[in-house]
Amino acid sequence: MSGPRLYLAIDNCFAAKRWTEPLEWAQAIKNLGLDCVEASADNECDPLYADPDYLKDWLQAVKIARQRTGVRVVNLYSGHGTYASLGITSSDSRNRRRMVEQWLKVLIRNAAQLQAGVGFFCHAFDHQTLQHPDSFRKARLSLYDQLAEVAVYSADCGTTTAAIEQMYSPHQIPWTIQGARNLLREVWERDGKPFYITIDTGHQTGQRKFLRPGPPELLELLRAVRLNDKSLRGKWLGPDSAYALFRRAVCASPEDEDAYIRQIEAEMDRCAYLFAEPEDADLEAWLRQLGCYSPIIHLQQTNGTSSSHLPFTREMNERGIVRADKVLHAIRAAYAQDPEAGMPPRCEKIFLTLEIFPETTALPFDIASFLEESVAYWRKFVPRDGIRLDEVPEIERSSSGQKDFVRQ
Repeated sequence: MSGPRLYLAIDNCFAAKRWTEPLEWAQAIKNLGLDCVEASADNECDPLYADPDYLKDWLQAVKIARQRTGVRVVNLYSGHGTYASLGITSSDSRNRRRMVEQWLKVLIRNAAQLQAGVGFFCHAFDHQTLQHPDSFRKARLSLYDQLAEVAVYSADCGTTTAAIEQMYSPHQIPWTIQGARNLLREVWERDGKPFYITIDTGHQTGQRKFLRPGPPELLELLRAVRLNDKSLRGKWLGPDSAYALFRRAVCASPEDEDAYIRQIEAEMDRCAYLFAEPEDADLEAWLRQLGCYSPIIHLQQTNGTSSSHLPFTREMNERGIVRADKVLHAIRAAYAQDPEAGMPPRCEKIFLTLEIFPETTALPFDIASFLEESVAYWRKFVPRDGIRLDEVPEIERSSSGQKDFVRQ
């Protein structure tokens, strides 16, 4: 493959609770110079809240808006509603099936009506499940089974692609590069239907909190807590059992330190899935290794410490770590590698999708202004929709002082 075709799109989450009619947000997006939109469930099309007859009318309104403006929905995406629950990994099978049958499959059918793709995140593992490797393994396999079902249903309905979003904490997988790779392989292996991930340029900001401490770090922490009565807050040891052992070690004799450290290490080994690797906090690593399996890449500016979904204005770019040239170079590196065995086919199209969340108190004029500036920034690198990755013009990397991809 010579590289995928690139399209610049925007999630209409910026318009939620403000410009809610399809013709309104379509015209606003056309005014930005864009033709591709990712329709967020948060903007009045979530099957969790919307009446079925209303959704039929909404689909018709979207089609009319496309005829009038030329703006087409290229993907439907979940919003905050389903993100707030255990969803398809609920401990109750009734809730799991309801989420699949009455929400996910409705979203998929609606996407197919628009000849669009679908993306979502609607699951989490509760704390108790994470404490027991066998329970977590069963819950994870159940998730893979349901995602395979979604992949088959999506293919049968005719959606262009189906993808799950990568996250940044142990209770929301995929949150590590290897975990994402495993998920893609597991789903592909079950039914042979393509299923992908959505990489978000701000979703590498949590992983560094979950790096595994080594024995020297544990020993240093133990002595600091014992001698200075320091708190364990903010220190990640993994399972509850490791914290319990650490507290016992604090009260034990110093000569027993090594034995306790070994026991804590054993508990960490038992729940190794609770820890990240340093590369998991690196956006470039995600794109370089898995960018070719991400048909949607959510674009947000971030300072590397939080996923704030900031715009790509001059001010934010000077303080931010996300650079368009580096994003594209990393994706190019993903396609330069040989295809991985056991993985789905690499993407032929990638929608680089601005996902910018205005503050609740943001002024409408200001929203339009920072969106215009964000589009202008990315259009320098993706001058036209459908351009092949290897045709993207080489633009000299900025020396404006913008930070590098985070490796802090």
